[in-house]
Amino acid sequence: MAQVKEGDTVLVHYTGILDDGTVFDSSRNREPLRFTIGSGQIISGFEEALIGMSAGESKKVKILAENAYGLPRQDMIAVIEKKELPSHVVPQIGQRMEITQPDGQAFAVTVVAMTETTITLDANHPLAGKDLNFDITLVEVA
Repeated sequence: MAQVKEGDTVLVHYTGILDDGTVFDSSRNREPLRFTIGSGQIISGFEEALIGMSAGESKKVKILAENAYGLPRQDMIAVIEKKELPSHVVPQIGQRMEITQPDGQAFAVTVVAMTETTITLDANHPLAGKDLNFDITLVEVA
């Protein structure tokens, strides 16, 4: 039976769980995830966990933050004046927003703090700094 190696396209079912038991994502109720090993589409620790697996095999793995979404970066946090927001936007802590830079590039941020006049936005991935646990089943090696 073929074992997964670099360059293979795979179909995988997974459930992602934080250390506190919170499920943050799962493919179990939808189509399996399809991607090519080494293409950079998936976090590196997830790809590495699949190397050597065979179709039908399951495993549980813990991926440290460094091999998942990385550690939070301070340079990805910005404080802006509330008056810079469009008048129809009423920010709330925890809210996800899309910000468009002057060059037209858009990216997602999370509102992490507010004062009367400022809002603090965090552009780090919401799972940055978190170790991730996955229950993985390799469905197919294409």
